[in-house]
Amino acid sequence: MSTTEAVERESEPESDDRWESVRDMPPSAKLVAKILDYEDTLTQSQIAEESLLPPRTVRYALSRLEDEGAVDSRFSFSDARKRLYTLNI
Repeated sequence: MSTTEAVERESEPESDDRWESVRDMPPSAKLVAKILDYEDTLTQSQIAEESLLPPRTVRYALSRLEDEGAVDSRFSFSDARKRLYTLNI
């Protein structure tokens, strides 16, 4: 690594550190995380609609994000069959 690269890495803003847990995940998980970053709280079907990803891919991405602690989920009070997902980073 050159000196220039080291200085550039040190000068990166602290806000990028919050994405560290998501950085090595599949593209679908990164997309779901970014959508939750913009939209705050969504159901699984709303995430699928926003991302244009198949529901199965969204389920996989959410499970990966939950395993890393990047996403919180809770039951919806309006419909207990649904879960609401919120970004936790």
